[in-house]
Amino acid sequence: MTTFAADLHIHSRFSRATSKNLTVRSLAAWAEVKGLDVLATGDCTHPGWLDEIERELEEDGDTGLLRLRRPDGLADELPDLGLRLSGGARFMLEGEISSIYKRGGRVRKVHNLVYMPTLEAAKKLNAKLSQVGNLAADGRPILGLDSRNLLEMVLETHPGAFLIPAHIWTPWFSLFGSMSGFDSVEECYGDLAEHIFAMETGLSSDPAMNWTISALDRYRMVSNSDAHSGEKLGREANLFRGEASFDAIRRALAARDSEADECEFLGTVEFFPEEGKYHLDGHRKCNWSMEPAETAAHKGLCPVCGKPATLGVLHRVLDLADRTEAAQPEGAPGYESLIPLREVLAEVLEVGAGSKTVAAEYARLLGRLGPELSIQ
Repeated sequence: MTTFAADLHIHSRFSRATSKNLTVRSLAAWAEVKGLDVLATGDCTHPGWLDEIERELEEDGDTGLLRLRRPDGLADELPDLGLRLSGGARFMLEGEISSIYKRGGRVRKVHNLVYMPTLEAAKKLNAKLSQVGNLAADGRPILGLDSRNLLEMVLETHPGAFLIPAHIWTPWFSLFGSMSGFDSVEECYGDLAEHIFAMETGLSSDPAMNWTISALDRYRMVSNSDAHSGEKLGREANLFRGEASFDAIRRALAARDSEADECEFLGTVEFFPEEGKYHLDGHRKCNWSMEPAETAAHKGLCPVCGKPATLGVLHRVLDLADRTEAAQPEGAPGYESLIPLREVLAEVLEVGAGSKTVAAEYARLLGRLGPELSIQ
């Protein structure tokens, strides 16, 4: 059985703070360069992006995935690399929704990832969501929609559709976020909580951090790039063994050990969480970060401005942890932590990661050794 890599959370140029060079074809090119076999479309709720998806992609048989209509000439998307590209990456319909709403006397801000097995299902969900808010304003729409109600909409749209809570520890916009999240899955999704079977760890945490919380043992911990540019694809990814299809990926993530069938979830490729911008406490504007113990010593206040510090991912994990050490759940796959190849080259060559010297060596290695993930 073949092994494949999947990055299941990205964005298009229609989302805020993203590269304007993001097109369907450029994403297909970067996916191949990075070694990704399956790539999320990102932003499938945005009407402009969904139109481009329909123009550039077509159904890949009955897999529930999409492929390029015209793979010829794909290398022209990345001429500086000088590579031959086949356009073999498949796409999975995905979008991120920012839900901002009141619950339990507090304003909640939670980001959720939704996955649709067909274009018709995506359009059907968009028709429902457009009654709640403006989908054209941002590729990641901000909606006054309770996470539980969003999950209900997803489940009603198509029997194969599913939802994964995004970057679950991010302070301001996540399921467990210190500033506006919840303390449990059940508190957030209510009577539909049983339909959550996987969670995205985010760049500032890894599976081991989540293994300190027994309540999370039953969930698959997935990792994705949340890329805002093609270059960032694959900095986190998921590994599977078997045939790639929408249903197979869903079942592999939802399955417990003995239930896995034609596709098996093998684990994740991780960014080092210490490098994540939300890992520690502090204030970005004050250019100050603190370990949780240091935050406690400062009585929760930023030593620069004197205002309450934003409690980061590590602090929040420690708050909810009921284990002193990580305990990998039985049947849970492991993970590997990698440093991006450009950063490795920059360190070796003693120049900046964005330098021409690194770019040239990066292209040379890709040409000789293959996709980035295979090199690492």
